[in-house]
Amino acid sequence: MDLAMEKRPFDIGIALDRIDAAVQPWPKAALFQLAEEGYTSTFEQLLACIISIRTYDEVTLPVSRKLFAVARTPATIGQLSWEALDGLIHPSTFHERKAHQILAIARQVVESFGGVLPGDRDVLLSFAGVGPKCANLVLGVACGTPVISVDIHVHRVTGRWGYVKTSTPEKTLLALEGKLPERYWIEINRLLVPFGKHICTGNRPKCSTCPVLDMCEQVGVGEHR
Repeated sequence: MDLAMEKRPFDIGIALDRIDAAVQPWPKAALFQLAEEGYTSTFEQLLACIISIRTYDEVTLPVSRKLFAVARTPATIGQLSWEALDGLIHPSTFHERKAHQILAIARQVVESFGGVLPGDRDVLLSFAGVGPKCANLVLGVACGTPVISVDIHVHRVTGRWGYVKTSTPEKTLLALEGKLPERYWIEINRLLVPFGKHICTGNRPKCSTCPVLDMCEQVGVGEHR
């Protein structure tokens, strides 16, 4: 790997086009994959996002499908017992807590919104267990709302590029909102999750096969070698 190679100016449009082609062989991020399968409602996406917290996509996907095969709406979820719901999402990390949260959300949606969860950020953030990353991801995937969801992959990759220079995902979100063209706000999570899992990995990134090596500043890469 040539850390000293001369780099061209970073062009985010070109970078994301190249990454889109590069990640085709890899599985899509869980919520995007579920949306392709028809689980597109705000409520379904929110439940899948809650299930995904601290849980690998390889677990999130079958658990979400198993749950939705039994119940997909706030009304039907809300009618489940805690024991039944916990059994359905059991492979997910912190499943006991998540079962309580999901039941509470489902019943509140029925009581407060007539059984249809609105695509409103403040409403999503009002639910226990739902933070900005999850709310933004749900709004982007389910509603097409131009928002950025920054997980560890988006934070690490954009920092490694030198595109933003921040110390936390929360600061990366603010930096990207000020710099990233809005047309890429939803796409960046869709693309950088598989890219960060399989190419621009946390340790020993595969720089020699990276499609944006000619633009990437490789910030901190030498520390992982």
